[in-house]
Amino acid sequence: MRKKFVAGNWKMNKTVAEAQALATELIPGLAPLTSIERVLCPPFTALHPLAGMLQNTGIGLGAQNLYWETSGAYTAEVAPPMVAELCQYVIIGHSERRQYFGETDETVNKRVKAALAIGLTPIVCIGETLEENQAGKTAEIVSRQVRGGLADLTPPEGAKLVVAYEPVWAIGTGLAASEVDANTIHRDVVRVALAEMFGAEVAQGLQILYGGSVKPNNAANYFTQSDIDGALVGGASLKAADFVAIAQAAV
Repeated sequence: MRKKFVAGNWKMNKTVAEAQALATELIPGLAPLTSIERVLCPPFTALHPLAGMLQNTGIGLGAQNLYWETSGAYTAEVAPPMVAELCQYVIIGHSERRQYFGETDETVNKRVKAALAIGLTPIVCIGETLEENQAGKTAEIVSRQVRGGLADLTPPEGAKLVVAYEPVWAIGTGLAASEVDANTIHRDVVRVALAEMFGAEVAQGLQILYGGSVKPNNAANYFTQSDIDGALVGGASLKAADFVAIAQAAV
């Protein structure tokens, strides 16, 4: 049985003080939910204080990105050792990184390898745009992103990943994919590609999350599906009551 996994991507929101206040609200609701994995992904500036707050709570901490070089003249980038000093997880390849900052399957692949090399668990994001969806290219795009982003990994490395399917057109729009459609993509596209790359056993063990307008009122619909193993939550993760309710739905 794959353990349910709920992660909150706070994106570019919350000052350090605001992040600490939100974490203070979240911890009492999330800490008892030990049957699922719970991860908070605040901005870089809040990672250090939250690392202290989350110690011994069972709640994981994740960064929203990293660079693939371990050090050097890369102004404003954050290296894997800097992330690993504070975090257990890192989001890689989010559609906003692809859309606004030019990330590609190739750079996602470099980041995934760098994260794995230092012991971080990558949460690797994939998903099609509205145009690609309407053109009937969802399976093609998602399969390409899986194969490109995870290229050249060994099965043991592949087993250490989390994958998040986030249709770009559903992120922050309120237009969530139906649970049946999302489950079909997870089962028939993502898990099939993972099985071809890493073998059926690894593919069946990997957690595949859904992301895109997940809210307390629709979360349970996703979590009851056969191949949706949790959620990568954006906007709703900024409201303590909403994110705790989503985590409780996963339980």
